[in-house]
Amino acid sequence: MKSVSVVIVALIAQVQAGLRFGCSSLTIQRLDPVVEPGKNPSAHLHHIVGGNAFNATMTGDVGERGTCTTCEMAEDFSNYWTAVLYFKHPTNGSYHRVPVTNNAALASGTKGGMTIYYTQHDFSTDDLKHQYITAFPPGFRMTVGSPTTDTLAQAKGHIGLRYNCLQSLLNRGAEMVDFPTKPCPAGIFTVHHFPACWDGKNLDSPDHQSHMFNTIKYDGFTNAPACPSSHPVRMPQLTYETVWDTTKFNSLWPSGAPNPFVWSFEGSSGYGTHADYMFGWKGDSLQRAMNKSECFYDGCGSIKKQAMATANQCTVKDMVGEQTDGWVTKLPGMIS
Repeated sequence: MKSVSVVIVALIAQVQAGLRFGCSSLTIQRLDPVVEPGKNPSAHLHHIVGGNAFNATMTGDVGERGTCTTCEMAEDFSNYWTAVLYFKHPTNGSYHRVPVTNNAALASGTKGGMTIYYTQHDFSTDDLKHQYITAFPPGFRMTVGSPTTDTLAQAKGHIGLRYNCLQSLLNRGAEMVDFPTKPCPAGIFTVHHFPACWDGKNLDSPDHQSHMFNTIKYDGFTNAPACPSSHPVRMPQLTYETVWDTTKFNSLWPSGAPNPFVWSFEGSSGYGTHADYMFGWKGDSLQRAMNKSECFYDGCGSIKKQAMATANQCTVKDMVGEQTDGWVTKLPGMIS
C-alpha cells in the first residue's frame, strides 16, 4: 500500500506540469446548473466548492462574475461538485449526511472541500513528443460518470471513478469500483478523473460528455495516449479527491451487514458516482499555469494564491431551503 507522499512523488514524475490545491466547501444544496439548469431544486443533493457565482443557472464567463472563491488558487472561480454521501441506519432506515473532511497535505485551514488537480500527462510515441495543453475556455462545462450506472461492468468502464477505504489519511489502501464492504478506519475516499481530449468546438454537449474523450485506459494518474482526430485538443486532466468522514458511523455498522452508505440520488451501490465541472478561471490564469511545463502544485508562482482563512469567508446563500443534515426520514428530493 502506498502512502499519499509516495503517490505524489510518482505523480510528479509522470506529469509535465500541473496544479494541486484545496478548495473548502462552498455549499451543500440541491442545485445542478449543468444537468438541470434553471431548476430549483434539482433532483438530488450536491457538495459544491469554488466560486460564489454558483446558482441554478450559469452561462457565459463564470470567472468574470465571481467575486470570491473557496479555492486556494485565488484566480479560480470555477465550480466543482459531486453527489453527497449519506449513512442509512440499518435499524430504522433514517439517513444522516456524512461530513467531508480534509484530505492530507492540503493548505492549513482548508475546511472539508476537495483536492483539485489539473495535470498534464506524457503520452508515449516513438519520438516522445509532448502535446501542448490548452486551458478550458469560458463557458466550458462537463460531467463524468452517471447516477444511472447500475452494473459492475458499466462501473468498471468508467476509468478513474473509484473508492478507497482509508486506513489513515496517508494510507489509502487499494482502489475499488464499489463502496467498501467493511468499516474504514479513516473514512471513504472518492476520486473522479475527467477526460482530457476536447472536440475543439463545443463548450457542452446534450449528454455533457460527448464533447470530451478519454484516452486513459487505467485508473490513477497514468500516462495518456494521444487524443484522437475527433477530439484533437489536449486539455488538462481534471481530477477531484474527496474524503468522507464515515468514522462516526462505524459503530452503527453491524458486523457482516451490507454497506450502509448511499449517494444522495438513492444510489445504494457505488457504481453511480459522478461529478460536474463548470470552468471559471479568470482571464488566462489557467493557461499561464499550464504553460509552466517544469512545475507542479502552483505553476511556479504564475497564478495568485490566497490564505484559506480568506477562502473560507466566501459563501453563497441557501437558494433551496431544506433540511440536509441531522437524521432525516428520507433523502432530500426523494419520495421515500
